[in-house]
Amino acid sequence: MTIRQMCAAFDVTARALRFYESRDLLAPLRRGQQRLYGRRDRARLTLIVRGKRFGFSLEQIRQLLDLYEPSNRNHAQTEAALAVARARLADMEAQRRDLGLAIAELNDLIAIAERQIAASAPEKSN
Repeated sequence: MTIRQMCAAFDVTARALRFYESRDLLAPLRRGQQRLYGRRDRARLTLIVRGKRFGFSLEQIRQLLDLYEPSNRNHAQTEAALAVARARLADMEAQRRDLGLAIAELNDLIAIAERQIAASAPEKSN
């Protein structure tokens, strides 16, 4: 696939692809100025995009990609991915709890402010 095709297929920018390439996460073939992405790059980009969506750092993603070993059925990669995923899930659940508390507090603040405004509003005459 060309860079344009990759961008369309994965909903990423050319800049993002070049960035991932500069970080050695992707290694497209070069034909002059043209980049050609093979099956390996597409599989890696799938994991990069998914990892970014889950909030994994690029370093975590790199470490997981580096563990790819098809002859061992990717056992080490799968175990490492599971550990990172569990840690990230715990972080996300904590963030959700914190966000729930902040939302409840903000709703209380809004209700108090609305009551104060209603109580201090001048009476309307008919």
